[in-house]
Amino acid sequence: MGMLAVVIQAGSGSCRPAGIAGVCHGVCMDEGLWDAYDRMGLSFQEHAADSAYNAHYDRPAVLAALGPVTGLRVLDAACGPGLYLRELLERGAKVSAFDASPVMVALARQLTANQVRIEQAVLGEPLPYPDCAFDLIVCALAIHYASDRAAAFAEFCRVLRPGGAVVVSTQHPFMDWLRKNGSYFQTTLETDIWPGPSGEQPVHFWREPLSALCAAATDAGFLIEKLVEPIPAESMRERYPEDYEKLSKEPGFLILRLLKPATPKPSTPS
Repeated sequence: MGMLAVVIQAGSGSCRPAGIAGVCHGVCMDEGLWDAYDRMGLSFQEHAADSAYNAHYDRPAVLAALGPVTGLRVLDAACGPGLYLRELLERGAKVSAFDASPVMVALARQLTANQVRIEQAVLGEPLPYPDCAFDLIVCALAIHYASDRAAAFAEFCRVLRPGGAVVVSTQHPFMDWLRKNGSYFQTTLETDIWPGPSGEQPVHFWREPLSALCAAATDAGFLIEKLVEPIPAESMRERYPEDYEKLSKEPGFLILRLLKPATPKPSTPS
């Protein structure tokens, strides 16, 4: 979704520039995890609308990876407060969405003037859509909150038509490992502390190696068409010069564009 001015790494007592673990588009996707977004509510939406890492880094790169969407059936998975929904509607997409947070669902409905059917559902659990219902799926900065990433990708594959695509953005696992230390290859539930208007807010997320994330996608039936390590949009240079300088030298996020094959892979002879 978004970030606040400083991320305090839990357990370290040190302050970090915001935008690595302090940003997500969707919501934390297990009981107790998405509560943070319920508490942040409107202040989070207002922040994410023009934050460096959301408005000038993730959204431009993800929208570019999606490509033209006019007339396409697009699912915004873990839609947060609706900022992507607004962009997709303006580009002519036929949009549906879901989020686990009731507060985020309400904000997204309000932002889109109830033009979009937005369900309350959890990433990584069965989704309330029929098979092959969508041409495109966007899941921006939320997959690292799903407690079962493999199940999340499997559901994406089910509700996506053959030949369709999924664009997923997430925190860069290598940069998270540099911040958090420990084993790069161990899947770990991490915690960051976000400062906010009502005090410090713990935010939990799953850190896992890139190979594990890619395996979850390909095991579900997807082909990896493209892996993008985005560079900041030029709009960030003047608005947030320090963040622009940092992200021009090292990645904060990465993006996967995944394809569902138009024909199923042939089974391997036993």
